[in-house]
Amino acid sequence: MSDPQGPDDEHRRPEGVSDETVEALGSLSKALETVERARGHLYAFHQLTGTADLELDRLVELLRGAGHEAWAERVETEILGRNVIPGHWTFQIVEAYDGTYYRAFRQLEQEAVEQLAAGRNHLFEAEMKEARRTRNHPDHTARPASPGTRTPTAPFD
Repeated sequence: MSDPQGPDDEHRRPEGVSDETVEALGSLSKALETVERARGHLYAFHQLTGTADLELDRLVELLRGAGHEAWAERVETEILGRNVIPGHWTFQIVEAYDGTYYRAFRQLEQEAVEQLAAGRNHLFEAEMKEARRTRNHPDHTARPASPGTRTPTAPFD
């Protein structure tokens, strides 16, 4: 049984796992978090480009309504529905990133955690939390409150 004042078993280093391994897995986790952010930016790019393309429908209608048929035609044929890179719309870029890079990276990270740390995630962060928290301070607890337990509130609440 683990110390009830310390981290839960899922966030305790398994027997025989070295400091270097915990640090390496922390670095791998940080790299994956960066890839997750990059993927989020890629989805933002996808959504923003799609939103702009859909707005072109309104633009074409407005240009036609204002009597600018040639400009409406130009927007419709030159920009509306155009590939963002040769042969690709943004969804295809997202799919290629996911299939070529993201899934492989995520799978490797999961396998490393499983094989090197008995499947325990965030050991580096859990140990940093344990080292930095103030014992017996209500806002520095090692674990989330149990269901039905009141959590401390900020003075301004």
